[in-house]
Amino acid sequence: MPFTSETIAITAEERDELEQMTRSRTLPAADIFRARLILMLADGEAYRTIQARLETTAATISRWKDRFLKERIAGLTEIRHPGKRAFVITPALTAKVIDATRRQPKDGSTHWSCRKLAQSLGISKDSVQRIWQRAELKPHRLERYMTSDDPDFERKAADIIGLYLDPPQHAAVFCVDEKTAIQALDRLDPILPMSPGRAERHGFEYCRHGTLSLYAALDVQTGKVLGKTAPRHTSDEFVLFLEQVMLSCKPRQEIHIILDNLSAHKTKKVAAFLDQHPRVRLHFTPTYSSWLNQVEIWFARIERDVISRGIFLSVRDLSRKLMRYIRTYSQNARPFKWKYSNPKRRIALC
Repeated sequence: MPFTSETIAITAEERDELEQMTRSRTLPAADIFRARLILMLADGEAYRTIQARLETTAATISRWKDRFLKERIAGLTEIRHPGKRAFVITPALTAKVIDATRRQPKDGSTHWSCRKLAQSLGISKDSVQRIWQRAELKPHRLERYMTSDDPDFERKAADIIGLYLDPPQHAAVFCVDEKTAIQALDRLDPILPMSPGRAERHGFEYCRHGTLSLYAALDVQTGKVLGKTAPRHTSDEFVLFLEQVMLSCKPRQEIHIILDNLSAHKTKKVAAFLDQHPRVRLHFTPTYSSWLNQVEIWFARIERDVISRGIFLSVRDLSRKLMRYIRTYSQNARPFKWKYSNPKRRIALC
């Protein structure tokens, strides 16, 4: 026999099922809310009372009351809003996005953003991002390269790599270069030290006290560095540095020096020095191939550790700090591990 109220009537079976729903620990909260609402209507509760207890509105009560009268309990749990159909990224769409990404936008910009491309193709930006991620496309990034135009690239490169991997017995191998025009910069404003949550801060304005050049010779076998500072990078200074390198080696020891094609390295004074000291041999890297010179790796280190954030009161102060770093570095130096996948493989010209 059904239980009646002024507004709704339910059967005993429906009441049992609704009460079980209200005690459930697994049903969605929305389903439990609707079951409690129907039970309160069946018990003759006023709308105002139901609104207060369930924290709802009269419109919500009327909507679920009407749905229950039409479909009974099934109307309380049925999913009414299944949502949109999932968007499928097809191979054709993937090819279209990749092709458009590789072409320059027509608005004059140099590359696409995901929103700009999505608007142009009439798809969502999320679809563009997923396709870019799968294809490993990053239009916002740019890499630069330089190709050597040296016709003798292969022979020179193989010669230098051979010195790294299989140097002559009892010979010394040095990578030599100069870092020119290092500025002795002094900040006009005080340095604000770092603190928790805040990085060290330097003032924008600075005072330039002058420049100098740093000559460096990296011993490939030990990793130690010989250094020398000079006001300018001239052929005379280079010859003096070669003499310093030679004096650091054992008498009559064969010395191989790897260096670039700077004009100061090929003057008559350098040729005369080589004639006087036949145990010193120069090995020039191919043009635009400074990456073959290991001392460039060390220059990046001293730039990061000393120069880029350094405060120098004078050129002499700059020289003193550079040489102090070189001496400290050489005390615990380790050679760079130069690796090549297959030394016997022919080095192809780009």
